[in-house]
Amino acid sequence: MERKEKTMIQVSVKFNGRWIPLSLSAEATVRDLKSLLQPLTNLLPRGQKLIAKGKILDDEHKIGGGGEGIHNNDHASVYKMQLIGSQGLHQGSGPIIKKKESPLASNSSSNNTRDDNQVTVVKSQFQRWNLTGVISLSNSHLKVIPQEVWNCGSSVRFLDLNSNSIQDVPEAIAALTSLQKLFLNSNCIKDESLSWKGLSSLKSLYFLSLSQNFFTTLPSDLAALTTLKELHVAHNNLTSLPDEIGLLVHLQVLKANENRLTTITSRIGSCSALVDIDLSQNLLIELPETLSNLANLKALHLHNNGLKSLPSTLLKNCTQLSTLDLHGTEITMDMLREFEGWESFDERRVLKHSKQLAFRVRGASYSYFDEGADKS
Repeated sequence: MERKEKTMIQVSVKFNGRWIPLSLSAEATVRDLKSLLQPLTNLLPRGQKLIAKGKILDDEHKIGGGGEGIHNNDHASVYKMQLIGSQGLHQGSGPIIKKKESPLASNSSSNNTRDDNQVTVVKSQFQRWNLTGVISLSNSHLKVIPQEVWNCGSSVRFLDLNSNSIQDVPEAIAALTSLQKLFLNSNCIKDESLSWKGLSSLKSLYFLSLSQNFFTTLPSDLAALTTLKELHVAHNNLTSLPDEIGLLVHLQVLKANENRLTTITSRIGSCSALVDIDLSQNLLIELPETLSNLANLKALHLHNNGLKSLPSTLLKNCTQLSTLDLHGTEITMDMLREFEGWESFDERRVLKHSKQLAFRVRGASYSYFDEGADKS
């Protein structure tokens, strides 16, 4: 144990106004340090510049070995250096910054005392809801969903509650037996305040949008939504997707970008109808090989993750894939060209781009095509 302690060194890295203390082997290189800093800063290793004594440190230098720019004569002290991030080369929603207290935050909520948690539903509005099957209450300052919504029962096909302050979606939603599209974006909904039991009884629901809320998990009850074709859960705090997502065999669109996803379940390969997947701006290091099973996949968005590679047969097996967004990952164009199936994929993506340009009045003059992984 004593010998192990002697071979460890202490490092302190300054980044965005805060010091990050680390303990690592005296044999560790700057490259090793960058890997440790990735989850602590959200910066990809190739987007990190470590500076000591005014010099940018080379990846191969040993931190504790007296390498140029980091040699420290006082072995008892901490090795200090500064970290600067390259723009765009990050995982998740961006580099982690020092959080500042907002003195106005509590005041703004306490001063908002007007009674805006309900709206007055007049008879004519209620009748229109029943007649059209469409309820649009976005940006209505709601904290509670009006009882009149539930009273519409099986008449409702479309319910838009976006951009409110709703905290609770009760089991009463089960009364909307004909509901097909449900929008709950930009509210204050947490894991325990959404009745998945109520949702799971909606046998006609094919579009569910829960983006920009406070979800940290999705329950196994998700499997009951067998008619679902589109699921939008972007901009939450999800760290994983449940295995039960693999039972959504009709799911065509999955938007789970801007979360804290660190893994993707291998069961996603069972979602055979998937056409469009957005997992960008998460914390993914690798993807399951089962993604290659998605024969209908046309678009895969993965930018700003910590990915170092792709499923080995993705380009070979996903023969309809034409959009692959890998900007801001560790994957380069040179690496992509080594994948089996690259040539066919490259033909598809160029063809798609050419078709897009054909619809632009002034787009025909563009000859440079920039899509996929970064060049270096």
